[in-house]
Amino acid sequence: GDSVMPTNLTDVRQKIDAIDKQMIGLMARRGEYVKLAAKFKTTEAEVAAPDRVAIVIEKVKKIATESGADVVVVEQVYRKMIAEFIELERRELKERH
Repeated sequence: GDSVMPTNLTDVRQKIDAIDKQMIGLMARRGEYVKLAAKFKTTEAEVAAPDRVAIVIEKVKKIATESGADVVVVEQVYRKMIAEFIELERRELKERH
């Protein structure tokens, strides 16, 4: 990481903006894999996959704890992100049928 500590709000915001760019890039990559996963699914139940959601949430909570991230924030962000990606998969599934 970058070892230079920001000394004012502008610098802090620039750091946040740079992290946002990385996070969105990762979300785009995750989205590509979500779309790929959708190709292997044939039913609405497979798209929703509540068991898989539960597993992912448990994994990210563990990673959050190990990383020093706020577990509540990570869980809530992931729940929302997963819900949106499920909607994306539903649209992909509909387009095929």
